[in-house]
Amino acid sequence: MTIALYCPMKPPDHPLASGDREIGRLIAIALERLGKPSVIASHLVTWQATPNPDTFARLARASDAEAERLIEAWSSGADRPEAWVTYHLYHKAPDWIGPKVTGTLDLPYAVIEASRARKRATDPWAAGFAAAEIALRAADAVASMHDEDRQGLADIVTPERLVSLAPFIDAQPFAELPRRPPRPNGPVHLLAVGMMRPGNKAACYRVLADALAKLADLPWHLTIAGDGEASSEIRPLFDPARTTFLGCVDRPTLLDAYRDADIFVWPAVNEPFGLVFLEAQAAALPVVGGRSRGVPEIVADGETGLLVPQNDPDAFANALATLIRTPERRATFGAAGRTRVLARHDLVPATAAIGRLLETSRINHDARRRQR
Repeated sequence: MTIALYCPMKPPDHPLASGDREIGRLIAIALERLGKPSVIASHLVTWQATPNPDTFARLARASDAEAERLIEAWSSGADRPEAWVTYHLYHKAPDWIGPKVTGTLDLPYAVIEASRARKRATDPWAAGFAAAEIALRAADAVASMHDEDRQGLADIVTPERLVSLAPFIDAQPFAELPRRPPRPNGPVHLLAVGMMRPGNKAACYRVLADALAKLADLPWHLTIAGDGEASSEIRPLFDPARTTFLGCVDRPTLLDAYRDADIFVWPAVNEPFGLVFLEAQAAALPVVGGRSRGVPEIVADGETGLLVPQNDPDAFANALATLIRTPERRATFGAAGRTRVLARHDLVPATAAIGRLLETSRINHDARRRQR
């Protein structure tokens, strides 16, 4: 039997790359490895950048239509899935479909990566918050990916339904990269990977540019992998003589960028956790990053990298200067990062954890059924 997989932010087959798309694809791979192949339940995207009552109403209607379509298709039992899994549920990307389908067809309902900010209950995001609240109450198991989310969910998700799932990547391609030999006479190569879009991403680039401007006397060269609608504002922030812009890159080019770098740099302004930190550490790169939200749970400060307060260019520059000047510390951090990611954040342990999540959802679903 199959698992119905729904990603309201971005479906796994979306043409534009992002961390959300990558995690959606990895969840599908994990389910396949568990002997539970997934089908994309719906391509309806409910995510919106800014709250709009009319948009919420339109998306709710479209979700109802999708739910009715799936209920009709699966009621016969021929293609009926074993369970439903929603990835990344919160006020900006609510799931109206899952609760209705699973409630009608009596299916276990699991959520991977959910967050809940109570302040959104009464602000312009209230409609999305309310929809996400309904889904969280309906879910038989909810997996959070960092402590801040766990704390927010604890008010509404009962302990037996709330589980932890460490952020994960397929670490093997990065861990297998051969390291470039040391450059005794050349600049230290820095790497940043991030989309160039307004908001937090643009803020990250501004902090990075401000920090690097304070290190003009040190030998470094920055490579940036990423592009987007804010590129015309972001690119001029950096010294063109000391910066290489790769733009949007394919997977082989990204792997080459990690292999050729000496330090990974990303200020992580309001970052939930940042898959790029996991990729960099898997590639044995030391990290300089911002200490925001879930980042300290995946970057061990003083062990695999250096974390500083977010939005603090001075602190970022000081930490980066330390690693530029100490190649032996870079090597120690890099080796520790690779070991840590393979042990805690690889697809192998994540697959086992997703299997436990599905089993938890089944057990809780059966218990709820008995109580009805």
